[in-house]
Amino acid sequence: MFARIRRRWRQLLVVAVVLLLLPYALIILYSPNFVHPVSSLMLRDLALLRGYDRQWVPFEKISPNLVQSVMMSEDGQFCMHAGVDWVQMRGVVDDALEGEQTRGASTIPMQTAKNLFLWNGRSFVRKAMELPLALAADFVWTKRRLMEIYLNIAEWGPGIYGAEAAAQHHFGVPASKLTRRQAALLAVSLPNPIDRNAGKPGRGLRRLASMIERRAGASGGYIKCLYP
Repeated sequence: MFARIRRRWRQLLVVAVVLLLLPYALIILYSPNFVHPVSSLMLRDLALLRGYDRQWVPFEKISPNLVQSVMMSEDGQFCMHAGVDWVQMRGVVDDALEGEQTRGASTIPMQTAKNLFLWNGRSFVRKAMELPLALAADFVWTKRRLMEIYLNIAEWGPGIYGAEAAAQHHFGVPASKLTRRQAALLAVSLPNPIDRNAGKPGRGLRRLASMIERRAGASGGYIKCLYP
């Protein structure tokens, strides 16, 4: 009986190790440009028989306006860090230890790792898994590949994934033709794409978009890893 229990625990341990290591193997497999990864949310939608709209487009066919806006809205130090912004992360940890409300410190590599392999919601377990995955993704992929994957799996509404589907759904244009204003509206809707509708923005969303539009217009020095 005890031998059977030990064998069962060993089997469970092997399964757990495999599940923990699988995302790292997938990071390597996702390196080639012809591979078009799907996110955990897309898989959820398929499992629930909802379906989803995602049309993969290469980095070169995504408007620089959107790239600049998303970067300045979500991760202004994208070109400078190696997957994790440790300065911002230290501030979050300090706030948590002092019992204060924590602010977001997720970089684009962290969000990409979460979207591809993990789940939504706040938890220290997910964050602990997210950090090494972000570091690995940033190490294995180029910055352009990282941004390409992120912009093709980001959620921009119920069942709307990726820049092309978002541009078509919200503005009726391809991702390559997004204006600065449209790009800024898409960028500021990313933190909560279900409640923030880029195509029908309220006053608050328009105000945020104006700020990001200004930042994107002056982002030349921040995006050299993407547009040398």
